[in-house]
Amino acid sequence: MHAPEAILNRLLVEKNLPSEASDFSKRLVSGVLQNKQEVDSIIQYFAPAFPLEQIAVIDRNILRLAIFEILFDNNAPVKVAINEAVELAKNYGGDASSKLVNGVLGAIVANHTKHERLRQEDKRYNIKGTSQAKD
Repeated sequence: MHAPEAILNRLLVEKNLPSEASDFSKRLVSGVLQNKQEVDSIIQYFAPAFPLEQIAVIDRNILRLAIFEILFDNNAPVKVAINEAVELAKNYGGDASSKLVNGVLGAIVANHTKHERLRQEDKRYNIKGTSQAKD
């Protein structure tokens, strides 16, 4: 197994990317690695029919990157992050990869949006605890 950061650094040297693209790549990889356990728990929660170890490696890593980008990084519009992840799945995954990625990310975003709306209502009406409810 190769260390992800070492592979990224080698690829960045080989590809000679602009500094903005290089910084973005480093931020995503570092963020996924730092939050991997939580991101993997999110995948397991929203894809219970697919044990994490049975999801193809490329699909699993596409999901990790997109989930980090959507829920932790918040620098890209959600639709852009989902579209990029689905395109990666179409290009590099198997026949059903794009459907899996789109379905899992769609469920995560729908749930996240609902909880954000509840949090905003909590603040507006000065209510405590509503956003803690589980679906």
